[in-house]
Amino acid sequence: MSSSESAEKFRHELLASGLLVDCGVPGIYGRSAVFEEVIARFDAYVSGVGAADGATSLRFPPVLSRAAFEQSGYLKNMPQLAGMVQSFSGEQADHVALIHDLETGADYRPRLGMTDVVLTPAACYPLYPTQTGELAAGGRLFDIYSYCFRHEPSLDPARMQSFRMREYVRLGAPEDVCAFRARWLERGQRMLAELELDAHVALANDPFFGRTGRMLAANQREQELKYELVIPITSTEQPTAVMSFNYHQELFGKLYEIRLDREPAHTACVGFGMERIALALFKKHGFEPQSWPRAVREQLWP
Repeated sequence: MSSSESAEKFRHELLASGLLVDCGVPGIYGRSAVFEEVIARFDAYVSGVGAADGATSLRFPPVLSRAAFEQSGYLKNMPQLAGMVQSFSGEQADHVALIHDLETGADYRPRLGMTDVVLTPAACYPLYPTQTGELAAGGRLFDIYSYCFRHEPSLDPARMQSFRMREYVRLGAPEDVCAFRARWLERGQRMLAELELDAHVALANDPFFGRTGRMLAANQREQELKYELVIPITSTEQPTAVMSFNYHQELFGKLYEIRLDREPAHTACVGFGMERIALALFKKHGFEPQSWPRAVREQLWP
């Protein structure tokens, strides 16, 4: 069975079981109460592991300022994934014309314009613009959780367009930021092993677009700036990333003028793909959590 056939088979099983609900667009799903409980239990598990670090908890909406988004460089590097929010701002006559277009099946899109917000591509992106200025001694650590969007229509249920991401984000000196990432890379492996998930570490890169993007990706891999923990959810040949460990160096420190000792701060983040981890659990242990292995349930239902 090919990877695409395996993915579609798993998708069909998830829909038939009611864990996911088809919303008519590839990668957009409703979630059942059982699915949501698994995510909530894993979220609590993450909180327990990270509690001693004393992170400042912030929760952002699933949109962020378009100005801050454009400043980030995301649209330059990964335009194929971006989700822009449009709306109508015309007068009465424009509204009449819009209704006519809708009723006749004409293309109404030119009558809409971009708003001042975009869909959040990663949970940490709304954070950086709020940290402009000099950081306190030792830097900062944040705990972030948000719905995110990436325009990747797919019938692979592990590649959703709208999904949740939990992140810990460290801002500070290079040695502190790198130590934070290394610590969470060890923790992440231990956490997934405790859930009896078959994960391994992979050197990775972001999906930069175009010829320049391939150069950026090669540089990212060469400097080992991005690691992932991957699990064979719908394919053993192409396992799915469920956690990422990213070192941005001083990129966001320079972009948003975040400083430590008057120098651009370094940043790193560890991200948990919440839906992907839930799918990995369902794939490995079955669709009924009450029947999961005792050791796994003891971690999630302590």
